[in-house]
Amino acid sequence: MVLTTGTAGRRPLPGTTVAASLCGAMESLTRALALELAPVRVNVVSPGLVRTELWREMTGEDRDALFEGATASLPVGRVGTPEDVAEAYLYLMRGGYSTGSMVVVDGGGLLV
Repeated sequence: MVLTTGTAGRRPLPGTTVAASLCGAMESLTRALALELAPVRVNVVSPGLVRTELWREMTGEDRDALFEGATASLPVGRVGTPEDVAEAYLYLMRGGYSTGSMVVVDGGGLLV
């Protein structure tokens, strides 16, 4: 089982109290489920900023500014893609020796 959270649980921003709380809870839930459901493996993926439809409600100008700012600040020098995040899910689904783990896919966003 692979769940989804977000980096807000580790690096909240002003105005993200509810989202940050939910993300933090997903981390704890993953670890607890890994113990309770064993030998079923339970892990979680934590994406950072990813270029998806999540941002469709923003104006094109605001969205472009968000992505350009992230590109300039992220150590990998670009915003994530759905394909980047999919690799983390595949890793956790295929690897039989991970449980209760979180894989962060954020281009180094937690570092800056």
